[in-house]
Amino acid sequence: MSTNRRTFLSQASSAAAAVAFPAVVKSASPNSKLQVASVGADGMAYSDIKNISGHAQVAYVGFCDIDKNRFGKVSSEFPGAAHFADYREMLAKLGDQVDAINVGIPDHMHAKVSIDAMRMGKHVYCQKPLAHTVWEARQMRLEAAKAKVVTQMGNQIHSNLEYRLGTRLIREGAIGKIKEVYSWVAVTGNERNKRLSPAPAAAVPSHVNWDLWIGVAPMRDYAPCYHPFVWRDWQDFGGGALGDFGCHILDPVFTALGLHAPTHLTAFNSGVNDQIWPTHETIEYSFPGNELCAEKTLKVTWMDGGLRPDRKLAKMPDALDLPRSGSLFIGEEGNLVLAHVAGPRLYPLEKFQGFKYPKEKGLSHWHRWVDACLGGEKTSDGFDYAGPLSETVQLGNIATRLATGEINQTTGRPLAPKTLEWDTQAFRFLNSPEADKLLTKNYRSGWEINV
Repeated sequence: MSTNRRTFLSQASSAAAAVAFPAVVKSASPNSKLQVASVGADGMAYSDIKNISGHAQVAYVGFCDIDKNRFGKVSSEFPGAAHFADYREMLAKLGDQVDAINVGIPDHMHAKVSIDAMRMGKHVYCQKPLAHTVWEARQMRLEAAKAKVVTQMGNQIHSNLEYRLGTRLIREGAIGKIKEVYSWVAVTGNERNKRLSPAPAAAVPSHVNWDLWIGVAPMRDYAPCYHPFVWRDWQDFGGGALGDFGCHILDPVFTALGLHAPTHLTAFNSGVNDQIWPTHETIEYSFPGNELCAEKTLKVTWMDGGLRPDRKLAKMPDALDLPRSGSLFIGEEGNLVLAHVAGPRLYPLEKFQGFKYPKEKGLSHWHRWVDACLGGEKTSDGFDYAGPLSETVQLGNIATRLATGEINQTTGRPLAPKTLEWDTQAFRFLNSPEADKLLTKNYRSGWEINV
């Protein structure tokens, strides 16, 4: 890299990260349309691009990707839009041409990119799980409030008919006050890399800028199992099954019950190392109860890797089974099963025969964000809501990293460390300095998030 280019990127990064940068946010785009740039050009980013660009008042003006081979579809569909490898260069060069960005890249880079953009006054649509650590999720929420930009997390099912109906039934008391919740997903935490730790190094492909892909993470040799997708299994880059699906499946739990932060959590798992996530895990959260809950404390249990609660808890017919992924709400007057991307079902059937489901409609998650950007409004899944949800997900990952995976030979149950006590206001664990160290991470020099 030339001296001029190195100087330019340094200045661009400094401008993007400067706390004093005035975040001037208008109630509508200063351009004729909402002009959007995408960080990520394929994969999930492309899905977001297609949905966001489907809004009549959106124009894409730039695309960024560290892989030259991933521009093919956006090149043909958005001719004339600028291409970049480095998001900092894109934001600096395009400047006021960009009103908003969508972020669809590996988890470890979400916070750095989003915070830099918010400090430049850009609205942000960021893929789940919003951030890679608890600290990053907290900073994302605080920065969005400070910059007064419109934000949205990319857990698009939040706006779907199925989740909207399920959360409405809970809030309207269809099954009474909630006693307990189970949520689960079928995928494992190390779905693709069980036998690849450590990963075998390989030559960096000529079309990949590996330094930019690594970004904030500790430098390591390139391996095909990191890019373009299977990075999610690795602790330095992703959050395993919980990081992938927690912000989807726990979303209706948070929305329906108005949850914010757990006070206690305990994890059990199949065994974890310092590279990849466990094959399966169980995380027991305790939240303060409220008027929608039967008790002063609400227990929410997360399971993954094929684990599910006992189907008998749902009081469903013997011919039926729990979905492969979803949530079970146990209420004082019945139970609700909300499958992942499927409509809610009430049990026992004999109690709810003839039950009239209220009419509900699905909305475009992406267009809700665009409309809010154009109208100066707030979204229901902005970082004020998504931040605490993402924090809860990453708190679970801290608990699972401290679980041993060893089995108690007497009970047959996996051993776990003591229950972690979380104080969200103080932003610390009350009983585990070891867990406190995992709230954040070390950032590679030049890639720090300054607050």
